[in-house]
Amino acid sequence: MNDHPTLAAGPDHAAGVEAAEVRRFWSGLGLPGLVDVHTHFMPESVLRKVWEYFDALGPLTGGLSWPITYRHEEAERAQLLREFGVRAFTSMLYPHKPGMARWLNGWAAGFARRTPDCLHTATLHPEPGVEAYVREAVEEGARVFKAHVQVGAYDPADELLDPAWGLLAEARVPVVIHCGSGPAPGKHTGPEPIGRVLARHPRLRLIVAHMGMPEYEEFLDLAERYPEVRLDTTMSFTDFAERLAPFPAAALPRLAALGDRILLGSDFPNLPYPYIRQLQALQRLDLGPRWLRAVCHDNGARLFGL
Repeated sequence: MNDHPTLAAGPDHAAGVEAAEVRRFWSGLGLPGLVDVHTHFMPESVLRKVWEYFDALGPLTGGLSWPITYRHEEAERAQLLREFGVRAFTSMLYPHKPGMARWLNGWAAGFARRTPDCLHTATLHPEPGVEAYVREAVEEGARVFKAHVQVGAYDPADELLDPAWGLLAEARVPVVIHCGSGPAPGKHTGPEPIGRVLARHPRLRLIVAHMGMPEYEEFLDLAERYPEVRLDTTMSFTDFAERLAPFPAAALPRLAALGDRILLGSDFPNLPYPYIRQLQALQRLDLGPRWLRAVCHDNGARLFGL
């Protein structure tokens, strides 16, 4: 399947066609819309640098061609998600070095105030003061955190983070964490470091991004061992991801059995293909409408009390 369909009409028409297609998908399942736990909104200066990194095929992209499909202004991106019928989304943002997280959290709090359908998102980094600013974010209403082990190049089991993980576990605030070794491995990616975190904080509500790509089965092991561990679908099962790291067919029954802890994620706007492709990829798994309804809406709605 071609991830980049050719459309003769202009961009507004193309967006309208895709929005209608997305809405047909979820309405056909009898859902009120979608809940997407993995969308990126961040300060424009930071987002532009992220896009430049993808354009330059930076090392953490695995050398893959990664054209940004939704390279729009902030308000246009948020409106497009609404036109898709996404009831709730996130502002996944993350520091690549110490000293950034508190500033990013301030920006994200402001974004959540002016964007009511965005789940107030925050982030963290192993550094002095992390427990204090994580507590501040939670007290200010943060509903989900983002951690990026690959970009931040840190050990999630770093002792500096231990009080913050404990605080988030007690507050029952979910953390979407990129800890798998795809698309390119980092020093601290993979299931072993995050397994050490969970051994200390078994009630931590971790949402493993990208299904833990490419260590799918090892992260399924963790989800089966720890009832608060979830996985998001971001990019997984699409033609793009399958070329990079195919999901093992033998693990599909395990994926079906964990249907109450799999959450829709997309990586919007940083997608190298249209948004609808993620939904079509989930449908192609042929795990049934009940599983699709749970993944695309109900699990997220329950987790965040929508």
